[in-house]
Amino acid sequence: MTNSRTSSVGLVSAGRDPRQVEVEGPLFVDLDGTLVASDLLWESAMLFVAKHPFESWRILIWLTQGKARLKRQLAARCLPNPATLPYRREVLEFIRAEAARGRELVLATAGDRRIGEAVSKHFGFFRAVLASDGKRNLSGVRKLNAILAHTGGGGFGYVGDAEVDLEVWARASDSYIVSESSRLLRAAERVCRPCRVFPDGQNKFISQVRALRPNQWIKNLLLLVPLFAAHKMDDLTLLQSALLATGLFSVCASAIYILNDLLDMEGDRMHPKKCNRPFASGAVSIPRGILLSGGLLAAAFATSITWLPSNFSALLGLYVVLTAAYSLFFKRRLLQDVFVLAGLYTLRLMAGGTATGVDLSPWLLAFALFFFLSLAYLKRYSELLQIADRNQRQISGRNYVAEDNALVGSVGPASGYLAVMVLCLYINSSAVVGYYSNPAVLWLLCPVFLYWITRMWFLAGRRTLLDDPVVFAATDGVSLLSGVASVFIVSAAI
Repeated sequence: MTNSRTSSVGLVSAGRDPRQVEVEGPLFVDLDGTLVASDLLWESAMLFVAKHPFESWRILIWLTQGKARLKRQLAARCLPNPATLPYRREVLEFIRAEAARGRELVLATAGDRRIGEAVSKHFGFFRAVLASDGKRNLSGVRKLNAILAHTGGGGFGYVGDAEVDLEVWARASDSYIVSESSRLLRAAERVCRPCRVFPDGQNKFISQVRALRPNQWIKNLLLLVPLFAAHKMDDLTLLQSALLATGLFSVCASAIYILNDLLDMEGDRMHPKKCNRPFASGAVSIPRGILLSGGLLAAAFATSITWLPSNFSALLGLYVVLTAAYSLFFKRRLLQDVFVLAGLYTLRLMAGGTATGVDLSPWLLAFALFFFLSLAYLKRYSELLQIADRNQRQISGRNYVAEDNALVGSVGPASGYLAVMVLCLYINSSAVVGYYSNPAVLWLLCPVFLYWITRMWFLAGRRTLLDDPVVFAATDGVSLLSGVASVFIVSAAI
């Protein structure tokens, strides 16, 4: 009954004729969670951590001095870009319509004044800004008092999204709620009659699953390679350990992907595809992401310590540290980023060997280093082509500029061909005799790898490969056929 009554009121409000309605008092619009599908305090904090990772401890110091002080310090150092924030489309259309019919709009936010003024300047239709000032946190009763002081006790409208807004709604002449929470709607209807309810339009569960990036888990199948290379895939005990290790790496990878997305929200919002990621789009809240990431890491390490060798847990810890360091530091460093990425792929092979007790061949490690270095360069090459198409000079959040395109396009394929050279040397060495009864068949792997590597670089150059090359290969028919052919060749050589 509650939702039905609220919806009917909303339809009447949305369909009114401006010529027949007298312009009400000012309309005050909240920012965090209302106009923007995110919390700009958390946004500022993550932006500060991304830009000053070694000064993150300052956030706790500022917090002890009060929430308003924390907001002021963060806003003074890291101001979110108002042009790229995830604004709620329906709310934005509504307040623009109100402005068009002559109603005074006021941005009333608990965020710092610097952020409020930046958003107000970006749109141009707000006539005033009420915000926290470094001493007073403008929320709840404080916001209501500021609104009443601005209106002189006259009527006003208010658009909000949380329980802290209930006292403001209770005094407003027209109230607008941005939430689908039945609990909040019931509480609001006890103090006011909502004119309109704006849904957030996001499926929270699906958005959280997307934040885990399950499509990236395919990379962790590399942990099975040592067992396959040692011809022990039929050992069910070892296979069980390898599969568990693969799952734990996937869980940790998801946790770090969440961290990476939280730290790179501003850069993602400037990308045509990454702007739709759950955190960049505001579909999943930042606090939820932090809790989810921490929970995944805790579960992964608890399982690893219980069921797998301690050396594997150490490598899993090293993987987490390196991926976190990549998100915080290395991804902004020229060349260092691609070498770290290649190292992380190789680390997966080492972890797979440790989990199953299989010794890794130096040949396999050398091949992996050159092969995955080529893929890391390929990812950067694709990004460089995309920024060139958008007339941009630098990849957002990376230390690569458009002029690097030719050089990256040269060293990348060369690294892939060096991997094939390592494979040739291995096939021609005495080490191959102990593992394969018909090693000459392995020579067929060389044209398969040469063709696949060259084709991937051609596809990137033609703007067909626009994503992570490993993820692309998982859905590319030719790549899958090449993988099947490689497995068949190795099996025939055994």
